[in-house]
Amino acid sequence: MKKIYDRIIDIRGNLVTVMAKGVKLGELAKISRGSGETTFASVLSIDGEKVTLQAFESPRGISTGDRVSFLSRQIEATASFSLLGRRFNGSGDPIDEGPEITGDSIPIGNPSFNPVKRIVPHQQIRTNIPMIDVFNCLVKSQKIPIFSVAGEPYNSLLMRIANQTDADIVIIGGMGLRYDDYQAFIDNAEQAGSMEKTVMFIHKATDPAVECLLVPDMALACAEYFATRDKDVLVLLTDMTAFADSIKEIMITMDQVPSNRGYPGSLYSDLASRYEKAVDIDGSGSITLISVTTMPGGDVTHPIPDNTGYITEGQFYLHGGRIDPFGSLSRLKQQVIGSVTREDHGDIANAQIRLYAESKKARERQSMGFRLSKWDEKLLEYSILFEKQMMNLEVNVPLEEALNQGWKILAECFEPHETGIKLDIVKKYWPNDAN
Repeated sequence: MKKIYDRIIDIRGNLVTVMAKGVKLGELAKISRGSGETTFASVLSIDGEKVTLQAFESPRGISTGDRVSFLSRQIEATASFSLLGRRFNGSGDPIDEGPEITGDSIPIGNPSFNPVKRIVPHQQIRTNIPMIDVFNCLVKSQKIPIFSVAGEPYNSLLMRIANQTDADIVIIGGMGLRYDDYQAFIDNAEQAGSMEKTVMFIHKATDPAVECLLVPDMALACAEYFATRDKDVLVLLTDMTAFADSIKEIMITMDQVPSNRGYPGSLYSDLASRYEKAVDIDGSGSITLISVTTMPGGDVTHPIPDNTGYITEGQFYLHGGRIDPFGSLSRLKQQVIGSVTREDHGDIANAQIRLYAESKKARERQSMGFRLSKWDEKLLEYSILFEKQMMNLEVNVPLEEALNQGWKILAECFEPHETGIKLDIVKKYWPNDAN
């Protein structure tokens, strides 16, 4: 039996406070306006009989005499394979002028997957991007963020990964997107021919903040639906800073005491409960999660990237339009390098990074006007080739070809003994046509 109340005592932003009894946190409510229109909301907090609701759209036009009915269930997503190729808002409603979705109703925001059914990550996900595949391998069921700043091409990088991944299904969760960014995701999927395996949950910058909070939960609930049906799912979330800012906005509206830099003390748990949905399910599919975290002012100690770093398994650091090899780390790459991939993978990757680090010092000596040695000149030549052929995000080659390209770059600039690679590996993989 529905519980109906008409004692609305406060309306602030998207928050509506009503006097009610016997309701639960997260319970879905329907606000019936005098005009006949309805607005859905969910229970955000309970203080005695004072129940605060988050409205899923602007509460403009709601009066204190309107009726609130509680539906005795939490927010649910509708999941089925008919979601593929479709676009939805944070509430799960279609925004692509397509038909209504029919399928299974599944709760959102459930706990992460049963640990007993989890498999230790051990399979590589190929992206054809050398800075990922060679130096910081993406592993199935990994959770990893892209740390960046506003203005960097992080959305373009996500699109590249979406186009080139070997995952069965790609779910894109956009938060606080400008319209041109939203349209770019659509155009990219259509041009790449990947729309038929893509689902989008989009919150635009002009949409209510509460819908931004729902996007990750909707995306991950649907990902879990597909993963339990033997599908490997890649979830791409951008931007988790917008998600955290929406939590902060709602918290301030509720007059809660802030913690670090205005963010709530629950920020770590709010982020972890989403990231921990990444899983490789024993006997079924998997969920791999890549997110974008823009660092305000490039500050990695900001609460959002700081908390994220404790939760996730490394990070890709996007700086200057490139994935920085020194700021990036995939903590799971050792699960696949040399065991799943070619035997020379670890040696060639380590040698290239070490020589590139030395080239940075040579470049500093050059900028200060010091006389350069022949070794410095070799390092400078190598750094130019490395940045052009390996670090450039436009490079699109399979892992094996990228490894071969790495050997060619080394052979063009150095003698075999100068690379520091084991002799037996050098003899096997050093290019035959090298001088």
